[in-house]
Amino acid sequence: MAFIVIIPARYGSTRFEGKPLANIDGKPMVQHVVERALSAEPSAVYVATDDQRIGDVVRSFGAEAIMTSPDHQSGTERLAEVVDILNLSADTIVVNVQGDEPHIPVEIIAQVANNLAENPDAVMSTLACKITTAEELMNPNAVKVVMDKQGMALYFSRAPLPYVRDDFMQGSTTKATSDIGSPLAHEHYRHIGVYAYRAGFIKEYIGLAPSALEQVESLEQLRVLYHGFKIHVAEALSTPPPGIDTPEDLANLLG
Repeated sequence: MAFIVIIPARYGSTRFEGKPLANIDGKPMVQHVVERALSAEPSAVYVATDDQRIGDVVRSFGAEAIMTSPDHQSGTERLAEVVDILNLSADTIVVNVQGDEPHIPVEIIAQVANNLAENPDAVMSTLACKITTAEELMNPNAVKVVMDKQGMALYFSRAPLPYVRDDFMQGSTTKATSDIGSPLAHEHYRHIGVYAYRAGFIKEYIGLAPSALEQVESLEQLRVLYHGFKIHVAEALSTPPPGIDTPEDLANLLG
């Protein structure tokens, strides 16, 4: 099953300027991501960047860099520009791998592409993993997702989802989450931010009006659900480690 990988990589991150070029074991972070993506055996891998420094480094280790506008408001807008530059057919499957995940499991890159190919009713596919701790369930940075019986997303939220009424009505979030992982507990899932799209939908997406839900939750994928499109969600074959958002995250990774 053919697919391509696009890795958005910005230099001007407010929390970690120059992050894609941060050194990890003698290589820039973006090179680790590219190597992981290539191991999933796509048709091609492209790094989409708005900064010549990143483009030069990417080309120096033999990968393909595509220069994009610095004015994009989201990674999806950057993907849409790459779709135009490459003149991709509407049915081309594009996997978006974040440039700050140098240890992303190779198998989930192929998994999300295969899942989209096998679910023609969906315009996108993504992954999730089971939540096993109270801390993660209550953490607004861990996005929760619920699915229907076909594996299509019903909703994404930063709040605990679903709301376990009988437990939460006791007035104690400790009680509500103390038995997570037991056979009797409700299953909660954390969204993993790797996506596959059909190239035609990427271009359609950027023409959709933002929704109030997307804006209040600050979750771009809610625009897709709001406009009636389907997102397929499967449990990931492997759970990726956290991405690197700050210099402190990198320091923790390097030990």
